[in-house]
Amino acid sequence: MNRSFWITTLIAFVNSISFTILIPILYPYGKQFGLTDFQTSLLFSIYAGAQFLATPVIGKLSDRYGRKPLLLISLAGTVIASLMAGTAQSAMMLFLARFFDGITGGNVSVSQAIVSDVVSSQERAKAFGIYSSATFGLGFILGPASSLMAQQVSLGASFLVSSGLAFVALLVTWFFLPETLQVKAEKATNIFDIGLGNLIKGLTIPRVGILLVINFLIGTTFTIFTFAFQPYFIHVLGQNSESLTLMFVLFGTLILVMQVKGIPFLTQQLSLVQILLLSLLIRSVSFLVMPIVPSLTYFVSVSILFSLFNALVQPMITTLISLNAKPDVQGTAMGLNASYLNVSNAFGPMIAGSLIHQQNPVTYTYPLYLAGILTFLVWLLAIATRQHYTPQAPGSSLKDRAT
Repeated sequence: MNRSFWITTLIAFVNSISFTILIPILYPYGKQFGLTDFQTSLLFSIYAGAQFLATPVIGKLSDRYGRKPLLLISLAGTVIASLMAGTAQSAMMLFLARFFDGITGGNVSVSQAIVSDVVSSQERAKAFGIYSSATFGLGFILGPASSLMAQQVSLGASFLVSSGLAFVALLVTWFFLPETLQVKAEKATNIFDIGLGNLIKGLTIPRVGILLVINFLIGTTFTIFTFAFQPYFIHVLGQNSESLTLMFVLFGTLILVMQVKGIPFLTQQLSLVQILLLSLLIRSVSFLVMPIVPSLTYFVSVSILFSLFNALVQPMITTLISLNAKPDVQGTAMGLNASYLNVSNAFGPMIAGSLIHQQNPVTYTYPLYLAGILTFLVWLLAIATRQHYTPQAPGSSLKDRAT
């Protein structure tokens, strides 16, 4: 792995902490403004919906103008938006901040495209494993842990810390990250051709389109869970925002362990596709059994199993897309992947929020059961279509070609 890879991973790591600080406090922070459960779910959805519109544009522009300028713009948006949210005096300002953060949020897709630029196809699974362990592993530990400390001041203080960290990532990008795009895409003759059309066209990309569909469905089911488990944890299990934050620390720790130790071991034993299918099956079963017993000990036990295998899903999807996409469209492919994942993030919380009725506590279990059933159906789809996304490019493993 070269210097640009490690600098990019550092930037993504700092940005991940900036993002994950907010995850445990967004639900209780929305409640401070008098929002209902459904209205609070819209704080998640408006951010993801804005990202859905922006990410393919940012991915396309990064193929055309370079990775670095687009990454700087995205990080600057996070700095400003988190500052707005942390000092918000009304729910309207909070919603506006979430929208602005989403519309400038191409940080992840651009940094993933940089990894694809600088790492050979043979090393890409390992590279994305390291990248994910730093961002979705260690970042998911230190982010909630930082949030726990910031909460001692106020919930809004978490947004201010998030803004400061994003500013650090911006400075590292500005001073230390070189431009990694070697061959820029041709400028469009139509100035309005900035990538939104690729949302539909992307589905026709051979061996990539089906992965976009699968990841969209994976994201929808997962974000049904990620929103629903928070009110379930607080209202059914009788916990508070601090214990909720500790759950996210646990999730992050398990993600890190699996991505550092699990991925290298499993990729020697199984193909990328087999690992993905196994992970989806265990995720489905976990969602279905989580709400059966309303006990904190039971919930944590199931969550441990879920977290270990859930940590494998996105690294496998990202690697498969990267291996199946041609070099000159890596940024576009990663942007499309992030965009479809973001729109799924918009639907999931709204679905969960619409099923919950605070006057009827049993409804807090409904989204968890629904997430389990839908994930099982996605698992069946992934099995049925696996021949269409198994890597065929030079450098992919023999196991992947034979799957």
